[in-house]
Amino acid sequence: MPRRCTICEHPKRDEINKALIETQNIAEIAKRYGVSYDSLFRHKQGHIPEALAKAQEAREIAKADSLLDQVRTLQGKTLAILEEAEKTKNYLTALKAIREARGNLELLAKLLGELQEKQIINILVAPEWLSLRAVILTALEPYPEAKQALSEALKEVEENGFPGR
Repeated sequence: MPRRCTICEHPKRDEINKALIETQNIAEIAKRYGVSYDSLFRHKQGHIPEALAKAQEAREIAKADSLLDQVRTLQGKTLAILEEAEKTKNYLTALKAIREARGNLELLAKLLGELQEKQIINILVAPEWLSLRAVILTALEPYPEAKQALSEALKEVEENGFPGR
């Protein structure tokens, strides 16, 4: 059965962890808290990185929540400006507010993972594909039937897209 970490079970574990993070002098910390140097060293190697990772994750979540709140607040202000501009028939300001509201929505969607940005690449016009196509067709010169069949299949794909799409 594995040994239990005496530092993890220590009543002043949080203080010890803070001291381990802030200073490199393990011997001084061991003396201050009445624990062994070896226990502190093992704890620092095995448990501090895990604790730091969890703390960092918590900070990132808090930051993301704060950012979401800020964008939502900004969206609320933008919509209020839009409403006021529409009431006063200030159409130029209304259009600007609409543009900003759209930008806010796009940012919110990105932050919430609701907007997928996929780049579409048409390989049929890429110079690399055109060169490769020529190389393949040239290699099939000794096999006229295969060359003809491939040429027709490529033409079909170029005109109608890939099958099943």
